[in-house]
Amino acid sequence: MEVFVAVVEAGSFSEAARRLDMSPSAVSKLVSRLEARLETRLLNRSTRSIDLTTEGERFHRESLCILDQMTALEEGLLHETPQPTGDVRVNMNLPFGLQCVLDLLPGFLACYPGIRLCVDMTDQVVDLVEHHADVAIRVGPMRDSGLLQRKLMETHFVTVATPSYLESHGTPETVNELEKHNCLTFAFRRQMPEWKFRDETGQPRTFNPRGNLLLGDGESMRRLTLAGTGIAQLSLFQVHEDLAAGKLVPVLERFAAREPQTVHAVFMGPNRYMPQRVRVFVDYLATNLRADHQATKEMRSVW
Repeated sequence: MEVFVAVVEAGSFSEAARRLDMSPSAVSKLVSRLEARLETRLLNRSTRSIDLTTEGERFHRESLCILDQMTALEEGLLHETPQPTGDVRVNMNLPFGLQCVLDLLPGFLACYPGIRLCVDMTDQVVDLVEHHADVAIRVGPMRDSGLLQRKLMETHFVTVATPSYLESHGTPETVNELEKHNCLTFAFRRQMPEWKFRDETGQPRTFNPRGNLLLGDGESMRRLTLAGTGIAQLSLFQVHEDLAAGKLVPVLERFAAREPQTVHAVFMGPNRYMPQRVRVFVDYLATNLRADHQATKEMRSVW
């Protein structure tokens, strides 16, 4: 795995061999042995260059995480590290921050009193360097930005409305009946405009929502949905408490797509040089968000 990562970082077998003090043939054999074990090609080779395959990109990304965890484990066993100190600058999605992260911060600060958190919440995707952020929490598909990432949890979209709205306007029984309803949508371009569902046969289908209100953040959409303005499709983490309390009800559940929506922590590489103050924050989120997500899944059977 280390040799494979070295080849990717060096851009060639010969340069990786020089850095590792190995022969090019030995490097090539190790990568070939790895591909044989995985039964998939990781690199496309030519006389002038190498390129990662789709599987290779995934394996490279995960390899970095695994190797960094091994390094951290070794360092932790070899050296008793002091409590981390300093600022951790965090950027996160507004609804996710409000619904999932803020309540975790007092516990984190109690565990690490030497750390000061600087938290910025916005639904806009910011440049980590420009905004001097150590880590960003992002929900949904990740762009190939070169940033390192760590999966924190998964959620999915749910289509919801208030009981009062449905009583006044009727409950849609099919996806096509949404045409008769006020569907709340996002105003920013990066948000996919289409809602995802499954048809009667289980095949994917989409719906282009239309309504008289476009919003720039998910929390505003949640609040206006709670006010009975219309129907919205929001992440489960945003509305699970509202569903449990009966303030919102799911709509068109038998057509729900249930496609996973992944939440990642992203940060500048290389991960092996991530400051300890940042590492412990990401570790704390990963552990506690998974616990909260499991509790949410167990609650869902009540709805």
